Amino acid sequence: MPIVNRVADLQPDIQAWRRDIHEHPELLYDVHRTAAFVADRLREFGCDEVATGLGRTGVVGVIKGRKPAGKGDIKVIGLRADMDALPIVEATDLPYASKTKGLMHACGHDGHTAMLLGAARYLAETRNFAGDAVVIFQPAEEGGAGAAAMIKDGLMDRFAIEQVYGMHNGPGIPVGSFAIRSGPIMAATDSIDINIEGLGGHAARPHKCIDSVLVGAQLITALQSIVSRSVDPLDSAVISICEFHAGNARNVIPQTAELRGTVRTLTPEVRELVEKRVREVVAGVAQITGAKIALAYEHGYPVTVNHASQTDVATQVAKEVAGEANVHESAPMMGAEDFSYMLEARPGAFIFCGNGNSAGLHHPAYNFNDEAIVYGTSYWIKLVENTLAA
Repeated sequence: MPIVNRVADLQPDIQAWRRDIHEHPELLYDVHRTAAFVADRLREFGCDEVATGLGRTGVVGVIKGRKPAGKGDIKVIGLRADMDALPIVEATDLPYASKTKGLMHACGHDGHTAMLLGAARYLAETRNFAGDAVVIFQPAEEGGAGAAAMIKDGLMDRFAIEQVYGMHNGPGIPVGSFAIRSGPIMAATDSIDINIEGLGGHAARPHKCIDSVLVGAQLITALQSIVSRSVDPLDSAVISICEFHAGNARNVIPQTAELRGTVRTLTPEVRELVEKRVREVVAGVAQITGAKIALAYEHGYPVTVNHASQTDVATQVAKEVAGEANVHESAPMMGAEDFSYMLEARPGAFIFCGNGNSAGLHHPAYNFNDEAIVYGTSYWIKLVENTLAA
């Protein structure tokens, strides 16, 4: 098997850490138990520095190689894993299922954290590289922009990180395989909140009303025309209105309605275009219906853009671990990832590690596949040893 032999020996420990974290999921920045668990392990491994409290609850470990990097060589690379879970009721019936009602690791961050801990243990034992490996354990990936918070707290400058790499498990990708691409790999995500105020009244007298439900329906239809008629068919964009709240009686036309949704795009140009058109469509529907419509358009995570040179490095490392036939070019994905902030701050690459035929991410029956541990951990190790060659 094309993995680091020592990692196969460490697999039972890494799996045990993963399952412990899985049993005790925590949300957003409130990952105090997980962060303490990580920091304790890093100290046990003999990391040269263990820093806590970056981005409120983030943890960073520094592992120095056997010798300093040579002149002109890369001196420091960062490896990032996310620690937070989701507000989902687990439906796996696993012996190590969540012990916290209403929370679960439905995105595999337990596996990400455990694999990076495994790599840290190996790297601290062997130190077969020149320069510094910085392991980054981040809170609040699931909507809290923990990556941006850690950067704001000085992550990149404090540890002199020159390149940064991320990894996520991929349901549907065979275990032992990787997927990656240069350029945009995950979408920007923005939120839309729309409040409609019409004129309520009796269902039998609609001509005396401004029907907020009809206005909302017109608005949803008009918004969908943006992707089909304003965005180049060769570009990508998604507008999804996922909440529509109005009324509480079958014979009353409601005065107000609320719509909530998201916009996902893969380039800054399309992102700007879609926002412009959303604002124009909202204003236009308000004008033709006579309703008052308030739009709150909030920018979320930016596009996750892999840098070409670092993508080449990551691809070659993945091929070394999994074999050339098991490393594939990924299509861009319309999900979002706050590792995008780190890739705006430093060059790097984000890769997907196969999770096999599992339930999808954010599904109540999802579970990280422990068979993927040896591949993901080996990838981290080889990435450090190849990039910071001694």
